[in-house]
Amino acid sequence: LALSDKRRRMPIAQVSHQTGIARATVRRSLHTLVRLGFVAVDEARRFYLRPRVLSFSHAYLSASPIAVLSQPILDRLGESLREACSLATLDDDEIVYLARSATSRVMSPFLNVGRRLPAYCTSIAHLPPDALDRYLANVRPVPYTEHTTTDVGELRAMLAKVRETGYAYASQQMELRLCTLAVPVRDTGGQVVAGINVILQNRLVPGDEMSARFLVPLQQAALELGSALLP
Repeated sequence: LALSDKRRRMPIAQVSHQTGIARATVRRSLHTLVRLGFVAVDEARRFYLRPRVLSFSHAYLSASPIAVLSQPILDRLGESLREACSLATLDDDEIVYLARSATSRVMSPFLNVGRRLPAYCTSIAHLPPDALDRYLANVRPVPYTEHTTTDVGELRAMLAKVRETGYAYASQQMELRLCTLAVPVRDTGGQVVAGINVILQNRLVPGDEMSARFLVPLQQAALELGSALLP
């Protein structure tokens, strides 16, 4: 994760600082990754990721039942709504996009399959109350836009409303002029395993209008997918 889109090329010392791992260990690890073809090093001795790392995400997505099962459902949903639709799941403190409707327009790189985003500024995330308390006690939100909610008390109030309504609306939290509406996907055991959302880019629509237009189709798609997922 140290070699991310914000720090694409880094020397050993900086990787060590970002990860908290000793330089000697970082050096051995990076040189091993270079030999395996996952990392390269430039003339300034800065390390960066090579395209071969995508083989990990491809293997996961190909083997993941939820990613495979969701694709035709997302495609039908995107076609019927004429909007971009995505599926994401929570992984630690971030969400990971697993699938996107084939009819989606060209979207922001923030929304590509495999992309990880902080949970606090997205519409797709779910945690049990105890886990949510721990998350809010430790999270240090940073503003991606001037509209990003970074106050933990305000985040807690927003999430309480989400639990009450059963859907989440986010506007310009991650990117300007981008808003989303999401619903949870529950497996046949009733556990939330992912979320489906509709994404509007380069235009803003109020939450009540988005829910009136998209909530029922999103819920139907989530129910269809969830009914095929065993606990």
